Amino acid sequence: MAAFPPVIFPAPRSGSVDLLIIAGEHSGDEHAARLVAAARERRPTLTVSALGGPRLAAAGAQLLHDLTASSVVGVVEVLKHYRYFRNVFDETLHWITMHEPKAVCFVDYPGFNLRLAAAMRETELTRSPASRVRSLYYISPQIWAWKAGRRFTMARDLDALAVIFPFEVKTYADTNLPVSFVGHPFAESGHSLLVRHDPDGPVLLLPGSREQPVRRIFSSLLDAYAVCHEKLGRRAVVLHPSERIGGVLRQMLATRAPALKDKIDLKSQSTAGSARPEPVGASAVLTSSGTMSMQCALAGIPGAIAYRANPLTYLIGRRVITVPWLGIANLILGEPMYPEFLQGRATPAALAKELEACVGDPARREKAAAQSARLREALGRPTEGDAADWLLKQLG
Repeated sequence: MAAFPPVIFPAPRSGSVDLLIIAGEHSGDEHAARLVAAARERRPTLTVSALGGPRLAAAGAQLLHDLTASSVVGVVEVLKHYRYFRNVFDETLHWITMHEPKAVCFVDYPGFNLRLAAAMRETELTRSPASRVRSLYYISPQIWAWKAGRRFTMARDLDALAVIFPFEVKTYADTNLPVSFVGHPFAESGHSLLVRHDPDGPVLLLPGSREQPVRRIFSSLLDAYAVCHEKLGRRAVVLHPSERIGGVLRQMLATRAPALKDKIDLKSQSTAGSARPEPVGASAVLTSSGTMSMQCALAGIPGAIAYRANPLTYLIGRRVITVPWLGIANLILGEPMYPEFLQGRATPAALAKELEACVGDPARREKAAAQSARLREALGRPTEGDAADWLLKQLG
């Protein structure tokens, strides 16, 4: 992995700041950017600084540090880079102490953000009679899957929480934390997905947005496509969130599957600094369990989930995760819209069989379309307002 950038935060360019956003992953950067853009449209004087990525910068936030450039997942990966994350943590806490934004809004990324929320309370930056900074959280950690006890420390450390899945409100019912369902950003009427269903289109291979999982998952996806591409008779498209991940994919394609180089298109899904790209039409998808799997599900693209974690991370996860599926769409529907192939089950033969069924079976396509409609109904915008409405209300 390339060296992470140095940890140096500038002062607010406006002299003072209303809001600090902290989003440590590509998906969080995208959701946070949409939130900031909508809030600034309704309140043009809003000043925003951010630890996030290029989408937040494009939405008008002053980017203090690009956290998405150092996004990792899993116990082992975090421990490898402990010193870097400790430096970011300390510098962030110092910056908040020095500049006192009206609010800090954490976006997902719980391993970092919940620790920082606790440190802000402990230093009386928040949650004390003398504090002038509000502690907000947008997109709940998956406490319904594991570490359910975090809801009590969240109630202790946060002023308000906005969730994007309707069932999440109930998971905090035994706390005093104000929780609002603000709708899922992908289900909003004005949101255009990055993908769409095209029964005659290519197949999508989506290994994710973080380098270590991408290296493990993309090899499985390449091997599966190698097994069935001649029978499918169609190209593959691989979407990636950044040039850095694109470079990893190009290197893997060249070394692991050079014979497929002319049959696979690598495309950036970044919208930073440019108009949002046209959605990619696809007939089927093999995807990791992250944000893009939800986009594909909402688009009605039939497919399957493939995931390979560090073996130690996977063993730990098996002991603490209590839900039957990794894919959020599967959890919401209560059934596997996307069959899940984890660790050793993600074999080339099994994944190739899924691609062939998605492309060739009309019943599979019809079922995916019906499940997509159910998802949209479940995730639509609530009548009391969206995430930007919630944020501005919290800022006063």
